[in-house]
Amino acid sequence: MTQRDILKDAMAKVLPEVDAMLGWRMGNDPLRAQPYRIRTAEDLDQLVFNPLCVNNLSVQLMHLRGKKVGIPVKGCDSRSVVQMLQEKVISRESVVVFGLPCTGVVDLKKIARIAGLDTIDALDIADRQASLTIGGQTTSLPLADVLADKCLTCRYPNPVIYDHLVGEPVEPWAPAVLPQMEAFALKSLQERFAYWQGQMDRCIRCYACRNACPLCFCRDVCLCDSRDPHWQSQETSIREKFMVQAIHAMHLAGRCTECGECERSCPVDIPLLTMKREMNAIIKALFNYESGVDPEAVPPLMTFQVIEETFKEITW
Repeated sequence: MTQRDILKDAMAKVLPEVDAMLGWRMGNDPLRAQPYRIRTAEDLDQLVFNPLCVNNLSVQLMHLRGKKVGIPVKGCDSRSVVQMLQEKVISRESVVVFGLPCTGVVDLKKIARIAGLDTIDALDIADRQASLTIGGQTTSLPLADVLADKCLTCRYPNPVIYDHLVGEPVEPWAPAVLPQMEAFALKSLQERFAYWQGQMDRCIRCYACRNACPLCFCRDVCLCDSRDPHWQSQETSIREKFMVQAIHAMHLAGRCTECGECERSCPVDIPLLTMKREMNAIIKALFNYESGVDPEAVPPLMTFQVIEETFKEITW
């Protein structure tokens, strides 16, 4: 049986016990899977699970508070669920978690650079190979060539929390240091500031990054939209746009699980995950903490200790 078939069978057994069931199905073209709500056994026939299932479904849990929800999660998605549990915005009894060992998801932007999205008739993925069919001809290339960058450095391809494990655990991809991260680490503070100014100049303040983030719970009362108090204007100056993203990153310090949904959803390709990774590295260095890994842990910015064991004098 395929992983999809095992998942379908497991969901069918649980479906009568939950108020809502989440999943993925194929979209309007062969390159996209989309989230959908499973309500009946017939809906399960549309269920898919493959490297096109990029969406982190945990973003929907806040909209379903008060209901018992069945949710399939990849490794990075499961960390988002753990973080929600740590922050007590959902309860463990309210979710039935189907854990999916994951070999990575594709980045459509990489596929577009290779072949152009409009020209592809079909995409098949098996045995860590991606086969693109264009004009009746099939080209095969390593899956790693079209994987999302986050997958190449993923430390948790297997779910860290689950009620039903769907499939056998998988080995992570060989640890990799992304060239853009290496280059960024070599920049001075002034060069980093100039770099982000250039990136933020392209921001259109659409808030897709915020809306796609499973840990931005307060989007309905976000200070970016608030008029009482009025923290920010709706200007599109670099200063205002930079402030939006700086606030987003700071609010996710010690909370971001690096699922990459902010960067994936950005219509102008701002490398937002780079900023979040930098924040996570600081939290790791200061508090020896990784978000969304241990359901029993208390996030460091949600507690207080007079003396932090990992604090040392820092010279900037």
